[in-house]
Amino acid sequence: MLLFLNILQLLLYIGLLALLGQGLLYLIAGAKRDTNLFYQLFQVVNKPWIRIAALISPKQIAERHHAFVAFCLVAAIYMAVTVAKIEHCVSVGMVGCK
Repeated sequence: MLLFLNILQLLLYIGLLALLGQGLLYLIAGAKRDTNLFYQLFQVVNKPWIRIAALISPKQIAERHHAFVAFCLVAAIYMAVTVAKIEHCVSVGMVGCK
């Protein structure tokens, strides 16, 4: 169980950092962001998260805001997994938890 929670937490952490990096490059690069290699890399990495956010968000949310919705969603899931990991470690008496 702990291994599963660690893997899930790592995948979510990578997603959070990639979404944050894409957001920062969106602000820094300006109109030329589509030609930026790193921005394109972040778009590829974040595509699954943004697609999930687009599916669950209402139609009134503009497409340009789906990345922000994805960031909020991944952050909330990350916090939930962290709480589940802490509860698991406490319930097993900290055996195997580092």
